[in-house]
Amino acid sequence: MASTRKHVVAFFAIVTIGLAACTITPPPKPVQTQPAAALSGPNLDQYKQRVAERIFERNPSLVLKGTPQAMLRSLVVVAFTVDRNGRVVNSAVYRTNGDDEAEATALASLRRASPLPAPPPKLLNGNGQLELFEGWLFNDNGQFQLRTSHSPQATSID
Repeated sequence: MASTRKHVVAFFAIVTIGLAACTITPPPKPVQTQPAAALSGPNLDQYKQRVAERIFERNPSLVLKGTPQAMLRSLVVVAFTVDRNGRVVNSAVYRTNGDDEAEATALASLRRASPLPAPPPKLLNGNGQLELFEGWLFNDNGQFQLRTSHSPQATSID
């Protein structure tokens, strides 16, 4: 009986530790339906490239030049909404590994880049906005590249 009780306590301790290590960030709000042109295609890809360039221009000391390391420190996915004038009207961390510093850097770099280039009108939803996701890829030194325009990642750990 005592042995069974020890096994049950150990099992619940392991499950509790495992659950405590998980980070789940729910989306900031339900995703609105986008026009078909916004789901994919050259116009959206070109716009996302322009957004990446603006983020890089406004955050030069944080931009990683060269090859990202093989094991990234963090990947932070940010969901954000841009109005017809390029103003960031909403942003939130959508997915993360729990690195608070990387999350704060990603959100701050997006804020510094606002206003972003105005999106093409055909990409806007019925509210005159465009909802986007972008991934910030962080090296150990805190510098980042964006998923939209990143360099190939290193293949070995040095």
